[in-house]
Amino acid sequence: MKFGMRKPSLKRSLKARTTGRAKRAVKKSLIPGYGKKGMGWLKNPKKSAYNKIYKKTSFSLFDLFK
Repeated sequence: MKFGMRKPSLKRSLKARTTGRAKRAVKKSLIPGYGKKGMGWLKNPKKSAYNKIYKKTSFSLFDLFK
């Protein structure tokens, strides 16, 4: 588990900004429950708990400028 600042990745950041909207729209129309709040806990509770703790204990370089 990482504590403190996350190492920024330009490649991943660019990928996240460009892939998103169309792909999510298609998934939302095909998969019932996709993108609904709390679905992560039903699908994979262990991963969901890990992600919740990770989000609270680490921060990004860009969070410092907010």
